[in-house]
Amino acid sequence: MSNQLVALPMTPQVFVGEIMEPALDLLPAKMGSIEARVMLLAIALQESGLTHRWQIVDPARPQIKGPARGLLQFEKGGGVKGVLTHPASQDYAADVCLARGVVAAPQQVYDVLDRNDILAVALGRLLLWTDPRRLPAAGDHLGAWNLYQRVWRPGKPHPDKWLGHYRTACGALGAT
Repeated sequence: MSNQLVALPMTPQVFVGEIMEPALDLLPAKMGSIEARVMLLAIALQESGLTHRWQIVDPARPQIKGPARGLLQFEKGGGVKGVLTHPASQDYAADVCLARGVVAAPQQVYDVLDRNDILAVALGRLLLWTDPRRLPAAGDHLGAWNLYQRVWRPGKPHPDKWLGHYRTACGALGAT
């Protein structure tokens, strides 16, 4: 198990090959659809721009960390706790944590999200898994936006940036 971090900023192609693919390898094959891959990349672009591993609350002072962690910007009491306790994801989350050498408890997971990209992205896929609706088809940017808002519940959603990030994700994955 490697916890070596990829340098930031990273390209979508690096994210896919060095982080998302190994993360999805920790999960059942049914979770690795093109729709899931597009969502994960689009959300990573939307949340962190693939440029930081913690929430930037003041661009003038990027070293000051907000409450969200990882390339997908999970908060301890939100996404982390949700994935670890939701009936649809908790067993998978425990397996992923074990594989990544992390205790499957909210504080322990939260504490490593900005140092364990593969864990963060695997948990991101599990957060999508908890939604009872089907993943939107690749190319359905509006359905993808609705899923992102429903599951991630961003405090500042920035709808003006979503379409560009979603198109970038589709293009990087050949899902256009």
